[in-house]
Order: sequence, then structure tokens, then C-alpha cells
Amino acid sequence: MVAADVLQPVAMAATLVAPARLLELAKELPEPYTEEGPGPEVLLMALLAGGATGVVFMLGDTDVQMSLASAAGAAVRRLDPELTHNIAVQACARGLMPVDDRPDPLSLSTEVFGLRFSNPVGLAAGFDKHAEAMQGLMGLGFGFVEIGSVTPQPQPGNPTPRVFRIPEARAIINRYGFNSLGADAVASNLEAFEQAAANSAGVKRGLLGVNLGKNKTSEDAAADYCEGLTKLGRFADYLVVNVSSPNTPGLRSLQGRNELKALVRKVQATRDSMAWGPRGAPPLLVKVAPDLSEDDKQDIAEVALGCKIDGLIVSNTTVSRPAEVSSNPVSTEAGGLSGAPLFPLATAALSDMYRLTQGRIPIVGAGGVSSGEDAYKKIRAGASLVQLYTAFAYGGPELVPAVKRDLAACLARDGFKSVREAVGADHPQIAKTLAAEANVAA
Repeated sequence: MVAADVLQPVAMAATLVAPARLLELAKELPEPYTEEGPGPEVLLMALLAGGATGVVFMLGDTDVQMSLASAAGAAVRRLDPELTHNIAVQACARGLMPVDDRPDPLSLSTEVFGLRFSNPVGLAAGFDKHAEAMQGLMGLGFGFVEIGSVTPQPQPGNPTPRVFRIPEARAIINRYGFNSLGADAVASNLEAFEQAAANSAGVKRGLLGVNLGKNKTSEDAAADYCEGLTKLGRFADYLVVNVSSPNTPGLRSLQGRNELKALVRKVQATRDSMAWGPRGAPPLLVKVAPDLSEDDKQDIAEVALGCKIDGLIVSNTTVSRPAEVSSNPVSTEAGGLSGAPLFPLATAALSDMYRLTQGRIPIVGAGGVSSGEDAYKKIRAGASLVQLYTAFAYGGPELVPAVKRDLAACLARDGFKSVREAVGADHPQIAKTLAAEANVAA
């Protein structure tokens, strides 16, 4: 086997063969992404990056392949952030990513929402907005993949540029604004993926979350979420009502007690009125912001408990600018900040929501997860599952097995035999209460 430190420069060099010429051509080509799909320059660069890696895939094992794909991604990141994002999506969509079919450690297997996850590490919404890249993403070893946000009608999102890197802080600011091909187009993509998974043993059908958004100009948010549910619910293992993006005017106001209660009840009523198969209706989660007052958190907790929401995702991006990024000129750009600087704020919000709900509602911990240790801290704070995205954008495919491996090591180090045992470990009194209730029920 050829060592990874030898193959990485090979992949890097191959990826850099002609980016300058491709960028010259790109100036004469259509926009990188339209309702008809990716522009030619996106496909060219995706094929170049993935193909360069593929040349040497045969020389290494899975870890080496992951490392090669990550090296190619590092080269492509020399380009505009949104163009890089679209290239990565198309590389996944066209089978240009390695496949990790190794079994996960048994300690990572967990059951949440009545679903069995081989590991608790998922990809957050925002990467695969239009459900194009699931085949490649599910092959990377994630425990679950969440697509979207999807709006009922197509919309372009905010003007470009709308994505900005802060590499020294491993952070990104984005103001995409729910750019979406619309629910009908996404349904077609999901249908095609389901057929591919049913007809080919080489296509993995992992657990899938569908994140729903509202159109910018819509005056009836509940109607938008209900329409998304109606069109996309049949494909989802779980559904997410996203009321926390900072890039759609007025969206975060839906997190208020009365607004959230009315919204959740309407969406639940729509879901419960639909005919479902043997699995039953998909669980319904709500994704909230990290920028919440104590009163906001209390209101959300009371609505979640009162409406019996199936789960929460804590959290979305932040409009704050922590010290780690404040000196970078990009920090003045409007939008939501994600990545490592978000971790303390998002994890504190997660811990608060676990405390306020007394551990009775499963929480997906998102925001700033960059390592297995980060994932473990989220779990101890109260997360049953975790999600990452920005760290994946910077670290590439090799990050996924690294996070899982290190998370398993953290659990073993502290004497936990499973993820479930570690959930909420930083809240021992809640854990004691839940254990006592479980014993009584048994």
C-alpha cells in the first residue's frame, strides 16, 4: 500500500492541472447553478477533482482514499466558496467520492425517534440543498444525512456573493437565504435516489432527514411547511421545521411561544391526516437558533413539551461574531456564522434546552462540531445525535471516520458502553430522575 503522505501531493497536483484555464472558461459560461441544474464549469471542476483522486484510489485502502478525496477538496477550496460548494455537491452526486462500508463500533449504535442509527454522526442540512448528492454522502459513513432546506416554490435566495470563509478560525459566514429548486424538483431527485437504492446493491439507503423552509415572499408560513411536508414527507425518516435561519426576514420570529405553538400544531395536524405506510408518520423536529434569551428558551421548551414535538435540533448558525472572528474583515458581512467559533454558544444552548425539557425530548446537537471530542461534549450536554457541516467543508471526507473513531474512544475512556449511556451525563440529576421513571415503568 502506498502511504497517504505520498498520495496526497499526487492528488493535489493532479487537481491543480488546469484550474486557471477552467476559471477563464467559467467567465464565459452560465451561472454556476440554475433551475436546470449545475453549470458546465461546476461539472468540469467536479470531474477534475474527483477524477484526479480516482486515478490513485486503486492504490490505497479506505483511509487513504478518504485522505485523497480530502486533499483534492483542499485544492478546490482555492476557488470561490459557493463555486467550491457546488463542485463538492456534484462530485458526490456523480460517484466521485470514496465509499466507507466498514462497520461502525458497536458503542456508537443508538436508537432515537424509534430509528436505529449505526452511529450518531450526521450531516446537517445546507450541504445538499436539493437532494442531489445523497448517493455519495451516504457512502461516506454518516449515520444519517439531512437535505434542504427545501422551500415549496423555487427561489434563488439572496444575491451573490453570499458565502465567506474565515479559514484561520475554521468558520464560514453565509447568507444563502433558502436558495431552493423547490419541493417538486427535490421530490423528483428523492424519487430517483430511492429507485437507484432499490435497484442497486452498490447504492446505500441510509437514514434521511428532510429540512423544510418557507418561501421568502410567503405570507402563510404554516401553509409553506405543510406543503413541503405533503410533497416530501414520504421520503423522510424524519422531518425538520426550520424556523431559525437568520437569512430569511421574519423567520426567527416563528420561535415565539404563540407563533411556534400555532405553527407546530398545524404541521402536526397535516402530518397526522396523511396516510403512511407500515413505519407510520415520520418524526417531526424543530430547528432553533443559538441566539435565544432565557425567556425564548423557556417558551420553546414549553411548546416542545406541550405539543409533544418529537425532537429539537440545537442549533442553527449565529448572528453574533465571537472574538475569534471579529478581527477578520469578513466578520462584518451579514449572515449566519458557523464552524468552530459557534461551538461554545451552540453547546450552551443545547445544554439549556436539555435542562428545560428535563431530557424528555431527543435533541440533535449541531454547531461547531469538528472532532470526536466535540461530538462527545454535545452528547454529554444532552444530544442524542450530533451533526456537522462546516468542519466537513474544511476537512473533507476523512473527517467522518476520524470523528466516529475518536467519539468511540471518548466513550470508552469515560466508561460508557454506548452513546445512550452518555446522553446528558453533564446533568446527573436529570439522568437519575429518568432512570427512576424507567425502572417504575418496567
